[in-house]
Order: sequence, then structure tokens, then C-alpha cells
Amino acid sequence: MPPIDHDFTVRTLARLVQINSVNPGLSAKGQGESEIASFVIETLERLGLDVSVHEPEPGRVSVVGVLRGRGGGKSLMLNAHYDTVGVEGMPEPFSGTVRNGKLYGRGAYDMKGSLAAQIGAAKALVDAGVRLAGDLLIAAVADEEVASIGTADLVSRYRVDGAIVTEPTALKICLAHKGFVWLEVETQGRAAHGSKFELGIDANMRMGRVLAELERLERDVRSRKPHPLVGPPSLHAATLQGGTGLSTYAASCRLGIERRTVPGESERQVVGEIQDIVNRLSKADGGFAATVKTLLAREPFEVKPEAGIVRSLAAASTNVLGQQPPFVGDTPWMDSALLSAAGVETVVMGPAGAGAHAAEEWVDIESAMKLAEILADTAVRYCGEEGRGAPLSGAKGNKEE
Repeated sequence: MPPIDHDFTVRTLARLVQINSVNPGLSAKGQGESEIASFVIETLERLGLDVSVHEPEPGRVSVVGVLRGRGGGKSLMLNAHYDTVGVEGMPEPFSGTVRNGKLYGRGAYDMKGSLAAQIGAAKALVDAGVRLAGDLLIAAVADEEVASIGTADLVSRYRVDGAIVTEPTALKICLAHKGFVWLEVETQGRAAHGSKFELGIDANMRMGRVLAELERLERDVRSRKPHPLVGPPSLHAATLQGGTGLSTYAASCRLGIERRTVPGESERQVVGEIQDIVNRLSKADGGFAATVKTLLAREPFEVKPEAGIVRSLAAASTNVLGQQPPFVGDTPWMDSALLSAAGVETVVMGPAGAGAHAAEEWVDIESAMKLAEILADTAVRYCGEEGRGAPLSGAKGNKEE
């Protein structure tokens, strides 16, 4: 396989970290993706990739660079988000400092190290003049940390055969992760002066009945047969808001619930279990009134070990690392679920590091280099190689479909 340009890839990573791309949906100081998109556009264009820019919402920019194949091979998307969570409590969030083989800063681990590896892989193929049969797409996507509008937009624009979402996995191959459903239950009461018990109905106390039932459901959910890679499903009461003052009966109370789902579970099932609670309470007390609604739902993800993209990634990883990495599952939700739901065979693999969403975040540089090498090797195996010639110049990718 062509060698990875170590210095270029580290410089790229450092510059990515030095750019504030905090998601504005998480922090008022978030700059969004516009500035970092400009850097990625320039970098990919210098490599000769055909670059397209997509803005599903103002200021929320995703970038796709395409290294066009000669035809007849499978197309592959390497997908990384470049928005980050906030930087509160971080002394040097945008330093990009390197110490003891680790590069520090917000997003270094989650997941700018992955994006740098993707770009490093593309550069290795370009520099070596590798002619892939199928197209290779480098996707830098917006908004994964909130609602994933970036990848959701791209799956409607590009048709690809396979995808590797490069979320950090310590160079293990992730075949499954959990999904989630965010729900809101609202109980209805009647506002009245605190001295007028005969007029008021306390929505907060009514929510207490829901919470008692929800606790029983939570125990039942966690006792169910666990998924072999991601474990059991779970739920928790995340937020509770009710009442306007100490001397006023609460007219309404809102409970926010997060339900983490495993492969095989559906949003319909999850909502039905919560609705059943409300229905039972309403039947027991004709005056009880409550509603259930879904705020946001994301499907769990799973891919079979025998899928072509998994086989190609496993073979490339074995070639680079000297042994096949273990197949694992993970608990956080990732954009891989959106790609899989769109019919793209998808797998997850990324570098080692620590500190996602924490006050100190870093990525292991050597693992990012290994990832770049693995991604380049996987592209050849999955997309097919038509031959090798002079280094590519001005290579053009496929247009969006």
C-alpha cells in the first residue's frame, strides 16, 4: 500500500483542531462549520478531488470530496463529522498541541483525528497514482453532535455502495451501536391559588404516578435479553419541569425521557410502552390526563460480519496491524445508522484517544496514522484497483446524484 504522508496528516489534524467548529446548537459561542469547511475544501481541492459543498441550513456546511474511479467498481464513502461540543472548562481548547504522541484539543478525538486520517488516506492514493475502479468519497459532515442534518442531507444526494464512519473505536471494528428515542410526557392539571385545594389539580403529583410506572418499566427493559454486542436497552427520566410558583397548583408537568434502543427494537415499540402507562393510569382514574409525543428518534445500527465492507476493512486492518481487530459494539449513536437505513452497507472504525466531551481531549497520533493506512488499503480492496501510474493531478470525482 502507498505510504501515508505523516507530516501532512499531522499538520492537517492540528489545523482542524485549531479551528473553532463548536456546534451552535450546543453553545452560544459555537462557530459552526463554515470556517472549518473552507479549510477542508482548500485541502481536498489541492489533492485534486472534485469538491462539492452542501448547506442544509444556513451556516451548517458539509463538504464532500470525490476521487473518481475509472468505472466498474464499488463506491465508498469515508464519513467523519467535524462539528464539536462546547469548550467550557478547557484551558486550551484549540491549541492542537502535541505531547508524548498525543494531539490535544476539542474534537481531536471526536472526531477530527478521523477526518485527518481520511484526508491522509486520499492523499496517499493520489500521491501513489493508484487508480481505483470505484469512486472514493471523503465526507466531512455538519451537526452530528445535535441532529445529524449533515449526513441526513448527504444520504439524499449521494448513492454509494459502502461507507466507513470513522468514529473513534481504538482501531476495533464496530458492527453495531444503540439508537435512541426522546419522548415527552405531559400531565395536565388545573392552576389555582395554593389555598384553594378544591379548585386546583396538581399536575406534578399526577406525574408522580407516571414516574412510579416508569421505574417499573425501566427495570423490565434492562432485564430483557441483551444484544450480544451492545448489551441491554435502557431508559431514564432525563428532565422534569412543572409548576410556576410555590403558592400555585401546577397546571402542567413535562417529563423528558430518553430510551436507548438496541438492534431489533423500533420507535413504535418504545412509544407504545410509554403510551400503555398513560392508558392504564387514565383507565384507573377518569380524571387523569396526559399526552405522549416523540421529540426525536434515531435507529440503532447493525451490520453483518460477512458484509463486503466488513470483509474489506477486516482484511486491510489485518494487513496493516498484523492481526485482525476484534468485532465490537458501542453504545453511543452515530451517523452510521443513517447510512445503513439508506441501504448503504456500513461499518465503523476510528483511532484511539480519550476525552470526548470532556475537559481534556486527545487523539493518539500513531493510531490515526494506522487508520489512514487502513482506509487507503480498504479503498483499494473495496473499490477495486485498475492499476497504478503517475501521481494523480487534477483528479475529478463523481457528481452528486
